[in-house]
Amino acid sequence: MGAAGAGWEPDEFLDRTGLGAPVGRHREPLTPDPWGQGSGRRNGRRGCDQHWRPERVRIVTRTAQLALDTILGKPSAGIPTFFLHLMEHAQLERLAGVQQGVYRCRPDEVYLACQRAVGVCLLDQYLADNPLTMGDRGYEGRERGATTGAEEIVLEGLPIDSPEAVVEHLERIEFPRLQAQLTAFDEDERVAEILAQETALQERLGPTILKSGHGFVSFPALAYSAYGYAQYFSAYALYPEVMDRHFALQADVALRHNRAAARAYQEGSLPPLHRLDHDMADSRGTLADVRSLDRLWFPHFARCLEPLLRAGVRLIWHCDGNLMAMVPRLLEVGIVGFQGFQYEDGMDYPAICGMRTREGDELTIVAGVSVTRTLPFGTPAHVREELSWLVEHGPRTGLLLGASSSVTPGVPWENIEALVEGLQHYQRHGRG
Repeated sequence: MGAAGAGWEPDEFLDRTGLGAPVGRHREPLTPDPWGQGSGRRNGRRGCDQHWRPERVRIVTRTAQLALDTILGKPSAGIPTFFLHLMEHAQLERLAGVQQGVYRCRPDEVYLACQRAVGVCLLDQYLADNPLTMGDRGYEGRERGATTGAEEIVLEGLPIDSPEAVVEHLERIEFPRLQAQLTAFDEDERVAEILAQETALQERLGPTILKSGHGFVSFPALAYSAYGYAQYFSAYALYPEVMDRHFALQADVALRHNRAAARAYQEGSLPPLHRLDHDMADSRGTLADVRSLDRLWFPHFARCLEPLLRAGVRLIWHCDGNLMAMVPRLLEVGIVGFQGFQYEDGMDYPAICGMRTREGDELTIVAGVSVTRTLPFGTPAHVREELSWLVEHGPRTGLLLGASSSVTPGVPWENIEALVEGLQHYQRHGRG
């Protein structure tokens, strides 16, 4: 079909991986040795390769090697596929090659078979159970929370009905809780937890899909998910000194966690990539004036990331909404790339891809066909056109392809098929 070539069959995946064995049967497992191949800027990005050496891990499949080369900024023949999070059960089952209804009974097996059939090279967030929250028309029976229409918000017996209630809860309950976390933190225990989690997930994925980091690097967050948008952002505007204290305490705790995370990356030879995930914008722009974030949030955000940056871990940011005002600021503090663009909200993809890290390298970009516009409302031709546009304007050595976010129920099957065919085309042939 178009640029994607001839029709795709799931069994074709076996030939493309070079494994020569059915999905789920591996020649040999990944073994823990240091990553990376070569050192210095000649073979990849500055400040990255010196931390990851060839004796650490022996990559045994083409797809995992393609993912690692892209992380390290090395030239490669193809463009790796980022994991595809489909939420409609029938589509998961169809790609996995199983009968309808099997996903609810065996979500892990079906989810993994789907990822392998698509040809996924890199997965950072394992969400096999997440589509169980969905029916054919979206979320079913979801309890309403602070940001999803709860009639009232009560935390530890305190009604959050005013900005002053937010401040009271922060000062009386949240600040002491953060201070207690600082006192109780055990770095060695946290390192062991991260390594156990990441090792188990890599073993579950098998050798064809490389597992990168998500969810174990910490940083200060806007607390709207606890207090609700109206009361929290009113408190943010009225009591900036309290917000600064909250961000400072969160960063103190995050710094401890991130020292442990940096150790885990080095001691466990984890692939040196981690995606940071926190929604700070809507379609209009940042949720708080970016100048206030410059004063209150960015200094604490920057200091808690330093252990990871010193360890050579590449940090990328998940984008929701129009985050353009934050992009240069994120690059200044050491973020090296982005994932999850909402192009229709003003995210200027070509302009972002033309930017550089603070070390002068090309960005790492996880680009995806739009899940809010093209996939649900377009045609297969539109899907192919958007993939071509993403490749044309993307970085030469740091590009991965997928969908821009989770693919919700209701997307036409022919658009899913065009997406999978296109991802496989670019993985096999690259830009050529």
